[in-house]
Amino acid sequence: MNDKNTAIAYTEVDAILNMMDSKYVEKIPRKLRDMFKEERLNDYEPKIDLIESLDNQNLQRETLVILSIIYVNYWCESEEERKNLIQKFAENEKKQEIEAREKYNPDNLFKNKVKEDNINNKMIEYKQDSFFKKLLNKIKSFFKKTKGDN
Repeated sequence: MNDKNTAIAYTEVDAILNMMDSKYVEKIPRKLRDMFKEERLNDYEPKIDLIESLDNQNLQRETLVILSIIYVNYWCESEEERKNLIQKFAENEKKQEIEAREKYNPDNLFKNKVKEDNINNKMIEYKQDSFFKKLLNKIKSFFKKTKGDN
């Protein structure tokens, strides 16, 4: 048995295939459809809205990947359609990689944090009295105490 997310994805794919027209389902090899049924998570019932697009439903990413693979391998009507679809997948993958690299780039990772810190933490001037100033204040405080004692 696969991990839980994969089992959930198989359950979702199986449920979607059960809702589809048989002319599409029959294009998928029986062995593959059986695997989805056997490896699915039995205590999970996906909620799939036939009116809503699959992108807008709360499906596992793996479910969408499996459906994409099925589409490319079994539902494309022509080799040209297959090639175009594979090209779009590759472009999307490349775009996601670039976005992830930019988002998690170590050079940029702390830039916003540093800017926020600079805005929130203004420099506070701190003057430390010199040794002579401290000594003079100590002597003054000593004489004030002495005057008060009289």
